[in-house]
Amino acid sequence: MSDAQQHEQQPKIGPNDILRFLLELFAFVSLGIWGFLAFPLPWPGVLVGIGAPLLAILAWALFVSPKAVFRVDAFGKAIVEIAVFSAAAIGWWTLGQPVVAIVFAVVAAVSGIINGRKELAG
Repeated sequence: MSDAQQHEQQPKIGPNDILRFLLELFAFVSLGIWGFLAFPLPWPGVLVGIGAPLLAILAWALFVSPKAVFRVDAFGKAIVEIAVFSAAAIGWWTLGQPVVAIVFAVVAAVSGIINGRKELAG
């Protein structure tokens, strides 16, 4: 295979893809922060603080990631993405940080819409 053919097969990474990756990381970290701060320590705070991001990472890896274990259509990916991002936004809201929650939710929604339109177009 020539270098030109290999270059054509590699997916192009755009600004929205980088933003989506950062949003994903922020959501996972947010769920951990929420778990540790919203529940009494050591238990159940440690369990939720570790378990919530792990559950979100597992769902993301199984359904949404580029190398997902289960191939689902764009709508299935959107449901998992909305669940993870909404949980992170709700977590910030319950911690008394409505500005962070709203900004995160709006940026995640706009990025998700752009990505969904790209996936459905081709």
